[in-house]
Amino acid sequence: VQRFGRLIDQDIEKAQVLTSLIEADSALALMFPTNINIVCFRYDPGGLSPEALRAVNTEIMLCLQEQGTAVLSDTTVRGEHCLRVAVNNHRTQAQDLELLVSEVLRLGHQLRQAA
Repeated sequence: VQRFGRLIDQDIEKAQVLTSLIEADSALALMFPTNINIVCFRYDPGGLSPEALRAVNTEIMLCLQEQGTAVLSDTTVRGEHCLRVAVNNHRTQAQDLELLVSEVLRLGHQLRQAA
């Protein structure tokens, strides 16, 4: 039970690391405070309509899944669409979270330029 509890605590700590990475970039928006292992955020560089935000974030999610970079889902928080990351793998490292954030930004910027 203690080992399982430690693994859960580690996942929550990793979610906090991801939250810090998101908060450090102005093109990303944390959508809800991170209290457990789930992080809700979106690519939001400013100037996009709710429909455009939904479209670009959905495409980011699909690209990440297709590339095999990360498996995340989407959800709605307080009426706004966003990406949802559930940190559940004890092997997840800070580098993995850094890669996730950099790929979200890269894809988001790329999609925005193509639009």
